[in-house]
Amino acid sequence: MEETKSKRVVAIVGRPNVGKSALFNRLVGRRVSIVHEEEGVTRDRIVCEANWEGERFELIDTGGLGHFGKQVSPDQIVEGTETQAEVAIADASFIIFVVDISAGLAPLDEEVARILHQSGRTVFLAANKADNEDREEGAYDFDQLGFPVFPVSAVHNRGIVTLMEALIPELPKEENPTEEEPLRVAVVGRPNAGKSSYINRLLKDERVIVSDIPGTTRDSIEIPFTIGKGETARHYQLIDTAGVQKDTRGKSAVDWFSNLRTDKAIERADVVVMVLDGETGPTTRDKKVAAKIIEAQKGCILLINKWDLAKDADEDVTQTKYLPALREALPFMGFAPVLFVSAKDGYNIKRSVEAIDYVAAQTRVEITTGVLNRVVQQAVEKYPPPIAKGKRLKVFYATQSGTNPIYFKVFVNDPTYSRSNWLKYLQNQFREAFGLEGAPIFIKLVARSRPER
Repeated sequence: MEETKSKRVVAIVGRPNVGKSALFNRLVGRRVSIVHEEEGVTRDRIVCEANWEGERFELIDTGGLGHFGKQVSPDQIVEGTETQAEVAIADASFIIFVVDISAGLAPLDEEVARILHQSGRTVFLAANKADNEDREEGAYDFDQLGFPVFPVSAVHNRGIVTLMEALIPELPKEENPTEEEPLRVAVVGRPNAGKSSYINRLLKDERVIVSDIPGTTRDSIEIPFTIGKGETARHYQLIDTAGVQKDTRGKSAVDWFSNLRTDKAIERADVVVMVLDGETGPTTRDKKVAAKIIEAQKGCILLINKWDLAKDADEDVTQTKYLPALREALPFMGFAPVLFVSAKDGYNIKRSVEAIDYVAAQTRVEITTGVLNRVVQQAVEKYPPPIAKGKRLKVFYATQSGTNPIYFKVFVNDPTYSRSNWLKYLQNQFREAFGLEGAPIFIKLVARSRPER
């Protein structure tokens, strides 16, 4: 098997129903509490960034890569097992091999172990469902597989710390590009939406480390801050566009300068935090700002500020009721997660910090070719491309060719056979598999007569 470069990529593999997804969710930890009802977005991911006590790494869950329950013969089961494991192994540097301690050693466990030994990867065996001390005794049955065994319970959070204390030191050191080039976060929105109040509240958050001397430019104020700790902490430059003063030349000049500064901030940003007034809802100016974000192809979070005032004005208003109206007013911003906040009383401000960090990571996700094409294959099998001009679009393979924005090239027989609704479906499949909330996704169909060998 071809060796992968040493990266901070960990894959979870194992036969079905051993608890791979449960362990995946446990290691990823609490999701950012953001509202996102877009079709195709689920909590479980195939690929996601994990952050274990400040140590960031990419985690691959192979639970969605194979459905062995539909197989009918032992040979097909073995073939499916090999396919799933080999895809994950090819894309990862480290493996967490999950088995079911309550079921004991199974033939498929031995098959996966054989593949893992051939791979040469570093493997940690997680004997899952060790819900109590008595269950842990069953871990000895798996010693014969030849990997270090760690009794764990993903559901009850037992043994996870011990497993990760063994794995984390093995991860290679990786350069942190944000140290030299901090990610730019622009806070934009129309006047009186609460941008200044939000920034002031944000920078008082104990989880954000603010530099002593903020840089100042004529067009905006840039404030350095850091999220996380250690070598994998991400460094940011907060671009404050809220300091636009009234101009004596009249309202039109004020609007012109305000729009100019907002446009520049969006163009320079990696992530845009768009602040909206929760009391009044989206206005025409808000829609123009949103259009600029789309045009600039930037990652985005929608912050509904003044949520305390909105609830005071209408006791019946809820986030669930508010969201459909917001999506209807800004339909082209469906990819952007929504967070309801109050800069006045601090509601959800800490979670907005997490959301900024999360979306910034999503815009820079690099999906390995093996996992990407597995998702494409499943998408085609589930919903084949429609027939156009009497011929059907044939999909050969896909690659990722860029980040921020996420850019995919899909090689097909003839791009003119495609239909926009199927491309939207494929985009949703990517979001379901990889998350990518807040990150714009672009798919380019490239003509190729046959797949490359």
